[in-house]
Amino acid sequence: MSNSVEKIRGIYAITPDISLNLDQIEKIITQHHISILQYRRKSIDADLKLREATKLRQLCLQHHTLFIINDDINLAQKVDADGVHLGKNDSTIQYARQQLGERAIIGVSCYNHIDLSIKAQHQGANYVAFGALFPSNTKPDAPKCSLDTITKAKAVLNIPIVGIGGIDFNNQQQALDAGCDAVAMINTLFK
Repeated sequence: MSNSVEKIRGIYAITPDISLNLDQIEKIITQHHISILQYRRKSIDADLKLREATKLRQLCLQHHTLFIINDDINLAQKVDADGVHLGKNDSTIQYARQQLGERAIIGVSCYNHIDLSIKAQHQGANYVAFGALFPSNTKPDAPKCSLDTITKAKAVLNIPIVGIGGIDFNNQQQALDAGCDAVAMINTLFK
């Protein structure tokens, strides 16, 4: 697991909630040296999700990119993903660990709460995500998280921090300088 967690660096790509263009995704992975790809689809049937996730898993294996599924532990199991990312209304870390095993990477959204990140680390999360760091088109109503919160979290955590929300090539360095190990991008990469 430690080898995998060490890959939580640089750009953490999250797929947009639209039909996948595998050629585009492969180009993004190679062009931007994507170390982690999260499959995030909310509004399609289970069969299509399984087909898309299976194709993405193969692509990630080809490019030595970690493959994370957003909030669907069952799908992560089916495609043998590297792990799962959980939000506040998703399953518990304990349940995800029980289902996916010790080697799985489990990420947790902590929004702008350092106490949530400490709790997540204590419960066995492999990384935590904070945001929105900047105004976000994907989730315009997301709670704001200051760069100062990242710096404070970095001082008390031993696991990687992923910054999310409105991050692009112009502001990513601010997030990294504040203490993020990786920066999540959706629109910047896919639009």
